[in-house]
Amino acid sequence: MTVYLDHAATTPMLPESIEAYARAMALVGNPSSIHSQGQQARRMLEEARERVAATLGCDAIEVVFTSGGTESINLAVKGLYWARNRAQPGVSRPRILAPGGEHHATLDTVTWLEQSEGAAAEWLPLDELGRIRLDALESALEREPASIALLTLLWANNEVGTIQPVERIAALAAGRGVPMHVDAVAAYGHVGIDVRQLRAASGPGAAGLVALSVSAHKIGGPVGIGALVLSRQASVVPLLHGGGQQRQVRSGTQDVAAAVAFAVAAEAAEAAREAETARLAALRDRLVAGVLRAVPEARLSGVGDGGADAASARLAMNAHFTFPGAQGDSLLFLLDAAGVSVSTGSACQAGVPEPSHVLLAMGRSERDARSALRMTLGRTTTDSDVDAFLAALPQAYARASRAGLSERTTRLGAR
Repeated sequence: MTVYLDHAATTPMLPESIEAYARAMALVGNPSSIHSQGQQARRMLEEARERVAATLGCDAIEVVFTSGGTESINLAVKGLYWARNRAQPGVSRPRILAPGGEHHATLDTVTWLEQSEGAAAEWLPLDELGRIRLDALESALEREPASIALLTLLWANNEVGTIQPVERIAALAAGRGVPMHVDAVAAYGHVGIDVRQLRAASGPGAAGLVALSVSAHKIGGPVGIGALVLSRQASVVPLLHGGGQQRQVRSGTQDVAAAVAFAVAAEAAEAAREAETARLAALRDRLVAGVLRAVPEARLSGVGDGGADAASARLAMNAHFTFPGAQGDSLLFLLDAAGVSVSTGSACQAGVPEPSHVLLAMGRSERDARSALRMTLGRTTTDSDVDAFLAALPQAYARASRAGLSERTTRLGAR
């Protein structure tokens, strides 16, 4: 049986979420229809919205259901950029602030805005642990704040698991009148998210935290649905037009069954979060210790185990290593052949492997960035799964080391 250690990519649907999904799918009714069946669908949809909102510490009206994290991020980043640049005729706000090492849903969106809309991206440096350099952020915010369209950042890095000081960053953005979007896709279900509390720390209004993205399939819900938490005070230009079903921000018939299944998964994840965090942290620590015993030259990326702030500074389910002299893709394939599913955590566009842009943003070498492997644990992970991975690793590493880092991959990865 395959051991699955790639929960950050997607995690198995919860049985209760599947059951709720199937029941809701058996019912007919467009939630925008005014007949009784349509209104029944509307009630189910709005109840699901309220339940998801409760897990995020926001009001139900602020939850805009989307097709997933990528759409939520695109709607927030593009929508805020367009709205900010239309707010006052003749006033240009071209600057978008974002840390290096963001998810490609953000990287590619900002790059598109640069190429197509004249945006000016400012990629803020990370330190060696993957934390945003607050001094660089403050400097960027202080320099002509009126020219900044928005600040966007990951709550927790999807590759190395580093958690950012979101509350402090939100206060900095609010102090300069800059709206902030947080990509919380990797953090949702693993850290406590309370939008109201974050806003209270930064002050009310259209600056500071105004938008936050999440996705259902990362927490045991279905693929194909996510949400953007959007402040009432925030103005965004929609990506989709035609009906304006959700606050004129997103058009399209809403997927009631997916929303219901999302709500069930969200409540289950939040109810189990503290206990599951402790369980996964213990498993993760055992996995990290086992890797370092088996491959002493391996290097843990991001915030290390132990230390006073380790629990709050790294996702409990994440272990990310570089393995000197071995290619991450080679390790992945060899482990897969041994029945263990892991991830390199690096981008792979059009079938061409690339070095981890996250590690590069953290100041690591390209050689390191091509030797990365990410193990992420979840609800179904057991001690025996960790044991199976640790048993398969030494031989996989020995074979990958013999193969080394091929020149061809080096050239392709450098493009």
